[in-house]
Amino acid sequence: MSIVKIENVRVLDPIAQTDSIETLYLKDGKRVTDFSGSEISETINGEAKWLMPTMVDLCARLREPGQQQHGTLKSEGKAALENGILHVFTPPDSKPIVQDNGALIHGLVEKAMLDGGIYLQVIGAQTQGLQGQQPANMAGLKKGGCTAVSNANAPFANDDVVLRTLEYAAGLDLTVVFYAEEPQIAKDGCVHEGFIASRQGLPMIPALAETVAIAKYLLMVEATKVRAHFGLLSCGSSVELIRIAKEKGLPVTCDVAMHQLHLTDRLIDGFNSLAHVRPPLRSDKDKELLRQGVKSGVIDAICTHHEPLSTSAKMAPFAETQPGFTAFDTYVPFGVQLVDEGLFSPLEWVEKVTLAPAKVAQMQTRWADESGWVLVDPDLVWTVTKDSIISQGKNTPLINGTVKGKVIRTFVATR
Repeated sequence: MSIVKIENVRVLDPIAQTDSIETLYLKDGKRVTDFSGSEISETINGEAKWLMPTMVDLCARLREPGQQQHGTLKSEGKAALENGILHVFTPPDSKPIVQDNGALIHGLVEKAMLDGGIYLQVIGAQTQGLQGQQPANMAGLKKGGCTAVSNANAPFANDDVVLRTLEYAAGLDLTVVFYAEEPQIAKDGCVHEGFIASRQGLPMIPALAETVAIAKYLLMVEATKVRAHFGLLSCGSSVELIRIAKEKGLPVTCDVAMHQLHLTDRLIDGFNSLAHVRPPLRSDKDKELLRQGVKSGVIDAICTHHEPLSTSAKMAPFAETQPGFTAFDTYVPFGVQLVDEGLFSPLEWVEKVTLAPAKVAQMQTRWADESGWVLVDPDLVWTVTKDSIISQGKNTPLINGTVKGKVIRTFVATR
């Protein structure tokens, strides 16, 4: 067996809570101290670089099955892995919907490993076909390997359906994932309700669409005692609702997309369809309150919200384009920026994208067993171009912009 030696590297270990300069040895992607009988096959100068565990992403759409024009398990698995992400959770809204069938989910997980080399964690459908009418076969989903269910962005027929699915999930010890948005308030909106949207005449999604939904679901969580996760928070007032729920002892966690900690609705100026995402980019105040929420621990983890799209998906008039950013390739640069701006120490940021999401998913032991290591150059400046983006989707408002920080090597544990 061969050994990789990494000299003088800054090791950021969220499990041991250590941040130190070390010379470290990896054997088949795992850290070792005793490697008798093995040869050092490669020596890497790790000076001024960071070594961290592989990351866990709580929300990414890989587009397969059914939308291979945007991305495949092979293309997006490669993009995730080369950007240091080994475990990926995906919402249950592929086209066609297969995430309400436990047997089909098992095949999808196997294909993700064979084609893309990643551990795919499929969130099961909360209702049959995401139609919002009848609960899905959650017992079958659990047998197929699901640990969580969600109705993704699809609406429920009524609140009674929501309650019945929460009771069902609670009985099976499944987590329910909410991407909270009240459809009667959001209606046909596509951007944050603010000055820029008003000036451009774009249909708006007020913050109230998110907060009303969160408040309602929290009351249902309290009544049913189901374990709940609120994904992709976008509003500062949502953080306060989650804080109160946690103080009451409700079994809730939440995450935020990395881009919501950096980008605001200013980017939609000029009808820039590359800034079209859902939930939408919000105000500067929302951005700051979300940052405070992550820093304080009210927001448990940071996800990519990766949504690769073909070029044509962004070429219609703004409101008619598909929402979404390709986000795997800019995840680490955005994280490095949070460190550079003083929001986190390097170890604090690493924890928010590794151990923290693993805890949210109740898979910290599995993650520790399966994780490899990621070598990051936090000082590498590079330009985000269609050629430098590994993902099949090139849909990011950062296109042709300059960023700092990049994964230069991922060491995956032998399977």
